[in-house]
Amino acid sequence: MIKTKLIILGSGPAGYTAAIYASRANLYPILITGLEKGGQLTKTLKIENWPGDYKNITGNDLMNRMYIHAKKFNTNIIFDNIYKVDLKNYPFRLIGDYNEYYSDSLIISTGSSPKYLEIKSEEKFKGKGLSTCATCDGYFYRNKTVAIVGGGNKAIEEALYLSNIVKKIHIIHRNNIFKAEKILLNQLKNKIIDNKVIIHTDFFLKEIIGNDKNIKSINICYNKNKKIIKKIKVSGVFISIGHKPNTYLFKNQLKLKNNYIYIKKNKIYSTQTSIPGVFAAGDVIDKNYKQAITAAGSGCMSAIDAIKYINSIKKK
Repeated sequence: MIKTKLIILGSGPAGYTAAIYASRANLYPILITGLEKGGQLTKTLKIENWPGDYKNITGNDLMNRMYIHAKKFNTNIIFDNIYKVDLKNYPFRLIGDYNEYYSDSLIISTGSSPKYLEIKSEEKFKGKGLSTCATCDGYFYRNKTVAIVGGGNKAIEEALYLSNIVKKIHIIHRNNIFKAEKILLNQLKNKIIDNKVIIHTDFFLKEIIGNDKNIKSINICYNKNKKIIKKIKVSGVFISIGHKPNTYLFKNQLKLKNNYIYIKKNKIYSTQTSIPGVFAAGDVIDKNYKQAITAAGSGCMSAIDAIKYINSIKKK
């Protein structure tokens, strides 16, 4: 059993930033990393919009730097996976694979996980040609043809990355307008001109076809006329349609809104949840921006709120 004043749950930009601020205030926080140390950002190959880093850096590099920064101020960083929480009793209780933890205050920064299409054939091919991470699995498709589903920044970034590895890329997007930033779309144009990338707008992935070992082809369906179906031969499929917040642990504990943790703002605390002493930051509260910089900003806010809260219960 481990007892502390403050636990920070999650090791993405929000969690590490909260740890830095809380450690500098001598709260001696414990940061529990979760299964994916560094969070989703570690899978991002290139970051161009982190202020002060005008040279390209990788997500993994950025998260390693945050880890080192948090360790500099003696944050106790523990690799553990929390699978059960009790936030209705005080002190708060968290049960992990390796330890049981008790704390006076908690910052939840558990981030988000990739969304899937939830079609029948999808489950069959997870790990057998279906992926949500091009930087993780792109190497396996060298000189092969693949498909990417999505139209946002992540989808286009993955297409640009894979274009240097694979033979050809089919991008399937259910709308005719891409949400990705203009700078990324401009880079994609050159790949289209070189016939490296083929765009299928107003189409959605209907079915993945293959055997017990790998993917052979996909069927895509036209949005405006469901009778129009194209069959495309591919060896791999990358799903890149966004993320969902990792809030399943808190469904019966905290108030949620559209699966995001509800923030009960007041005059004292900006990041407080429906339970006093429990704060939240990053993608678990943000359905709009989903940027590393906004996650880090809210991590800072949550730490300052936790500092105020712990000082207030000391006085009481």
